[in-house]
Amino acid sequence: MGKTTGFLEFEREIEQYQPVKDRIKNYKEFTIPLEKKALKNQGARCMDCGIPFCHSGCPLGNLIPDFNDAVYRGKWEKAARILHSTNNFPEFTGRLCPAPCEEACVMGINQNPITIENIEKNIVEQAFKNGWIKAKPPAVRTGKTVAVVGSGPSGLAAAQQLNRAGHWVTIFERDEKLGGLLRYGIPDFKMEKQVIDRRLEVLEEEGVIFKPNTWIGKDITAETLKSEFDAVVLCTGATVRRSLPVKGGTLNGVVQAMDFLKQNNKRVDGIKELGEEILATDKDVIVIGGGDTGSDCIGTSVRHGATSVTNFEIMGKGTIERPAHQPWPFWSMRLRTSSSHQEGAERRWSISTKEFIGDDEGNLVGLITVEVEWVKENGRFNLKEVPGTEKEWKCDLALLALGFTGSETTIAEQLGVDMDARTNIQAETGSYATNVKGVFAAGDSRRGQSLIVWAIAEGRQAAHYVDTYLMGSSDLPLKGEGDLPRV
Repeated sequence: MGKTTGFLEFEREIEQYQPVKDRIKNYKEFTIPLEKKALKNQGARCMDCGIPFCHSGCPLGNLIPDFNDAVYRGKWEKAARILHSTNNFPEFTGRLCPAPCEEACVMGINQNPITIENIEKNIVEQAFKNGWIKAKPPAVRTGKTVAVVGSGPSGLAAAQQLNRAGHWVTIFERDEKLGGLLRYGIPDFKMEKQVIDRRLEVLEEEGVIFKPNTWIGKDITAETLKSEFDAVVLCTGATVRRSLPVKGGTLNGVVQAMDFLKQNNKRVDGIKELGEEILATDKDVIVIGGGDTGSDCIGTSVRHGATSVTNFEIMGKGTIERPAHQPWPFWSMRLRTSSSHQEGAERRWSISTKEFIGDDEGNLVGLITVEVEWVKENGRFNLKEVPGTEKEWKCDLALLALGFTGSETTIAEQLGVDMDARTNIQAETGSYATNVKGVFAAGDSRRGQSLIVWAIAEGRQAAHYVDTYLMGSSDLPLKGEGDLPRV
């Protein structure tokens, strides 16, 4: 795979960014693509290692050494075929995935890993540019009907796979456009929405039916849906946001991150009716939560023209190098700095918010924090406040980027589907089937808040088992297998 001595000859190279002063003026993607020669060299770095641990690091089981080799040899169309054989939407993962495959790359033992994610993105962009991605409707139809509830990455993946198997698939989405958090949670500067729209055009040409503005559980009861379709796949995500139960949490200006991001994405899309506007313009913004959602809030606030942006994280500051207790090839919890962090945010670690402060009119004007430390007691780490470290901060807008606690319960309750204590839908990994016959679940609604690459993988896996339920057997692939639709 690749060039035999490539890993000795070439250093890791990744896309560069436009200057901060230029990119924060708009919501366009701002990466500067590598030249084809540079990408060839990056493909050449793939080592032909005896055991490609990148396969196990990738939830989709992408055939990474194979498409790296094709890029090195200039066989881009072949690379696109290999990539799409295991991943329905590499244009999403190539932009948004944290790349656990790179953490598992053998090169990562003592050097910088292969630039797998960037190669993946460039493969699919070449495929769209050259017209290699075309709609492939199934040769025959089975006559079976499947309802997919939710149009995030797991729902879209399940729908495309089941359509390839010949079933009539309808996707139900409660928002006005399809895409789930891809559309309404990811800022356009990370992924412009035409990237979603061009893929949706392919799915529609293949015969997938879209039903936006249709809220299952309200507009149509879940029981009615089940009675009208041969199978139902629940891909509704983990959308219940975690709150911060401290004094002042209901003040004007204490806002859930997803409300902030969703409204801004609609604004960028040209939607005029947004309700009460949530803007960071000329405000002192504090983003509480140090994950990807918090980073997205930072980049959006900077583009609004915030006076200041500060980011709180309750965990301690990570190390740049891999922690000793998280050795290769495992995913490591090390310090990561996003492009949004680089655009102008003060980052604070080991800090907890104790109280929000409001004025006489109920508007947020500040908050109080305390420094914390994690102390190991009886084999467990417990959070302890550090005495004498309370501090008051000026704050006009606090964005809660604290993650999600589970799935909404309405559909599951109407169907009688079992949920666990965290309101995740209970569906076995070996079948993705719930306790209700003909009802399946995949993605974050089943496994809890997770990565986009896991969502696509879950949708693909679930499709195999739904197809088996409907037909007795399935040619749809499981993880790491080639894509062999029924003909």
